[in-house]
Amino acid sequence: MNVQQIKQRFGIIGNAMGLNRAIDVAVQVAPTDLSVLITGESGTGKEVFPQIIHQYSARKHGSYIAVNCGAIPEGTIDSELFGHEKGAFTGALADRKGYFEEANGGTIFLDEIGELPLATQVRLLRVLEAGEFMKVGSSKVLKTDVRVVAATNVVMEKAIQEGKFREDLYYRLSSVPIIIPPLRDRADDIYLLFRKFAHDFADRYRMPAVKLSNDAREVLLRYRWPGNIRQLKNITEQISVIEQDRDIDAQKLTQYIPFHMGKNLPAIVDSTKKTSSDFSTEREILYKVLFDMKKDMNDLKKLVLEMLQEGPEGGNFQTDHAQIIQKLYQTTEGDIMSPTSKPPVTYPTNTHEEHAIQDTEEFIEESLSLADKEIELIKKALEKHSGKRKHAAQELGISERTLYRKIKEYQIEG
Repeated sequence: MNVQQIKQRFGIIGNAMGLNRAIDVAVQVAPTDLSVLITGESGTGKEVFPQIIHQYSARKHGSYIAVNCGAIPEGTIDSELFGHEKGAFTGALADRKGYFEEANGGTIFLDEIGELPLATQVRLLRVLEAGEFMKVGSSKVLKTDVRVVAATNVVMEKAIQEGKFREDLYYRLSSVPIIIPPLRDRADDIYLLFRKFAHDFADRYRMPAVKLSNDAREVLLRYRWPGNIRQLKNITEQISVIEQDRDIDAQKLTQYIPFHMGKNLPAIVDSTKKTSSDFSTEREILYKVLFDMKKDMNDLKKLVLEMLQEGPEGGNFQTDHAQIIQKLYQTTEGDIMSPTSKPPVTYPTNTHEEHAIQDTEEFIEESLSLADKEIELIKKALEKHSGKRKHAAQELGISERTLYRKIKEYQIEG
């Protein structure tokens, strides 16, 4: 059976490469008894893949039990999974079989596996390694033959580092990993899913299906969908029930999509129509670029300053050169510094004389290019020492080799 037939059988909509890959891996691993760990964000449809694995395995005629580990209280989850003996705890009025005993010969799907308590993780590891477990309140070892498929929206590596999940259990569960892509990485599938949900709700509520205008479709595709398919389905149902007009434009659609959540907005694309939220996001992006440029410029200035100060003999360059660079720091940083920023760092220089540099308009209008300043300093040093590069290098506080390289790089004559 090919991927398209599997999609039709299990109601999967979409043609994204990541989705097709996940389906292919599920079918390939199904005939084996390997444990499978399905990872993906909440709402991506992870619950479909354990069913694919079960239906295409030799256990398809056995039991299939899905357990949401995050929905079971910590105090009762061991009893739910492994069963308990009568009198094992208050309220245990009779013996009870757990899911692993009920699913013997079949498949058990453990959703939200990352929420399991550590004590329960130890019990589960024993089931995976030896096929053995004990009921709560019992010392009798029972056997079970169960295929385990787990799913989580938790970053497991982070949970392991924080001590919330056992590393040995993680590697035992993820014999074969299946990764479900988020909806934002399935751009071509978003409108297909919307149309499918719109027709489903039209049939359910006996009304015409809603349709999107071109600008509304663009809004739909540009949104990041943090809630993935579940969020898209929910919004489609809201629009289908609330809106009287079956033709939905961008203005109506934005009333249902929480664009105020800035982190979920995409980068601005070329469009003749921009909402206020669009401009807000564009402004935030520009601010970030400017601050990144400021940081890069400061790093470059510090690098050049250190290079000019630290010569082969550890000497510093002369007062006027040092103060030019220092003034460059103070002027450029002061121009772009916000009112709440810390004052610029003052870089000490070894001077024989104090030369006051006036903060005039003429100086501010000079070139602030670091390359231009380097060329100017090198030319001055060569001129001062009549073209003798050894003495010029000592004057600048750099090695002769560095000076030769920079003369060649900047094509300086002298």
